[in-house]
Amino acid sequence: MRHTWRWFGPKDRVSIDDMLQAGVQGVVSALHHIPTGAVWTPEEIARRQAELAVMADGAPSGLKWEVVESLPVSEAIKTQTGDWRAHVENWITSMRHLKDAGVEVICYNFMPVLDWTRTDLAWRRPNGARCMRFDFTDFAAFDIHILQRRGAAEDFPQEIREEAARRFAAMDDARREELAGNVVFGLPGAAEHFSLNDVRALLESYAPVTDAVLRRHFHDFLEQVVPVAQEIGVRLCCHPDDPPFGLLGLPRVMSTEADYAERMAAVDLPANGITLCSGSLGARPDNDLPGMMERLGDRVHFLHLRNVRRDSDAIRGSFFEDEHLGGQTDMVALVAAVLREEARRRAAGRADATIPMRPDHGQDILDDIGRGGQPGYPAIGRLKGLAELRGVELALSHGARP
Repeated sequence: MRHTWRWFGPKDRVSIDDMLQAGVQGVVSALHHIPTGAVWTPEEIARRQAELAVMADGAPSGLKWEVVESLPVSEAIKTQTGDWRAHVENWITSMRHLKDAGVEVICYNFMPVLDWTRTDLAWRRPNGARCMRFDFTDFAAFDIHILQRRGAAEDFPQEIREEAARRFAAMDDARREELAGNVVFGLPGAAEHFSLNDVRALLESYAPVTDAVLRRHFHDFLEQVVPVAQEIGVRLCCHPDDPPFGLLGLPRVMSTEADYAERMAAVDLPANGITLCSGSLGARPDNDLPGMMERLGDRVHFLHLRNVRRDSDAIRGSFFEDEHLGGQTDMVALVAAVLREEARRRAAGRADATIPMRPDHGQDILDDIGRGGQPGYPAIGRLKGLAELRGVELALSHGARP
């Protein structure tokens, strides 16, 4: 695996020097300051490459921008409204500019409205560490009583509705504001930050977008961008829904192995690939991560390795971000499946035999606490995860290579 690290640019509290000392081999980044739907220009791409090429003292870092995460897909594209055709053309233009700059792996997602959803961004663990958590009952309290979405109560079981009402009644104004802010936090580092009214307006725009419609719109998007990616040598990899089940009455189309198989078959070209995120997919008990790697591995262009622990075996339920080797995904089995796929690729002579991986998320530990970094992206917590994953990889591959 190629050990990469997500970096949010010069404002990131984790520096280039920190990444180098963590043993990172490549960088995952994005131009978060550019509004969704606009073109990423060669000048802006070159600026980000220059920013990560030097250490604090001006010495060369040796690091390169190897994976884009994310080149955002606008809500207009997903709903096929407004300037959506121009947004697709701009997306393709940005992809061409990235390829010209030497960046060949592009991660994106097709989640409606919110890119990922958590109710707690710094949930305290018994040892004092902090992590992100999705509490299904707290989310119900937000949806029903704070957002006041029409028909929200009908989307939750009776016992969840009753407990959500009790929790909401017990919350003071500060906790209600905190919960709302956590839920609409959105993509880390993104240019857009949503208010509750923004979310309500976006939900209205999705009123005619059923599950079948969103799938069709996704396939329309793929039919336009994947052939270009295949032609110019770019590998596209869609990130799964997070969490991988329906929220806010919106459709979800990248939550299961069947979803991925359907999207890959829609435009059956190698460039149409997968970001296998073990944390997002692992929030559903029916997702078999090592098995998915075995069966879909040929199209896996990017790996997010993290772990979650679910409160129950319900398809829709609460979970928290556990340690990388904790949680309910067998990380050793998953890494073993990755190494087998890489061996198959090497035997076939594939140029992409080594799959880029990043230690996704991480608990805030030690000096991470109070540092004010991006939620889920601490320095030390991710370093610990990377070290653990590197150790698993080394142990499994010991003696296997010449």
